[in-house]
Amino acid sequence: MSSQRGKFITFEGLDGCGKSTQLELLADELRKQGHAVVVTREPGGTDTGEKIRRLLLDTRTSGLAPMAELGLMFASRAQHIHEVILPGLNAGRIVLCDRFTDSSEAYQGGGRKLGSKVVLELHRVLCGDMKPDLTILMDSDVAASVERARRRNRGRDSSENDEGRFEKENRAFFTRVRNTYLEIANREPERVMVVDARGTPAKTHAKILQVVSKKLTIETSSRKANNGR
Repeated sequence: MSSQRGKFITFEGLDGCGKSTQLELLADELRKQGHAVVVTREPGGTDTGEKIRRLLLDTRTSGLAPMAELGLMFASRAQHIHEVILPGLNAGRIVLCDRFTDSSEAYQGGGRKLGSKVVLELHRVLCGDMKPDLTILMDSDVAASVERARRRNRGRDSSENDEGRFEKENRAFFTRVRNTYLEIANREPERVMVVDARGTPAKTHAKILQVVSKKLTIETSSRKANNGR
């Protein structure tokens, strides 16, 4: 086990903003620099969490109460922290996670109108109030992001998991989600870095490398990426 704790970096944003792509690009870059990296996601990340994910994101899961949805998110998260995130950090690895508690505050707290208080209290009780070292909030246009996510889900092979439940929500829902994300960023400016994700993937990647290099003093080729694209 490493004597030095690793770094915990989360990616947040609307569905279809390019989070998963950017997380993988960052993971590749960090590995090139010799860092040990764990890539994971929420809901999911563990066998138990992936089962919960299928339930939560399946369009056939109808009539799920907002508080039940929130509870399932945190059940997945508590197991995820215990089984993947903390062991990775304790081993000195960089843990990159696609979504964390900020998603619950944005989607269930904002989108479902449950408010932030209940989300943060559950996080305190069930997750020990664990905070990422850095959160990259990819800000994007609501309509464009949601349409991209819907196209992605329509294009899935019939044998793949159905993950389109949230994309069926209306624009007002996603506007509340985005506004809540920006409120979180204003509340915790030292942790949450807002990155404009409206440009090309290469430009967004360069911005993220700069943020990671500056905030966590993790060696990346951010200068090279910025100058070369």
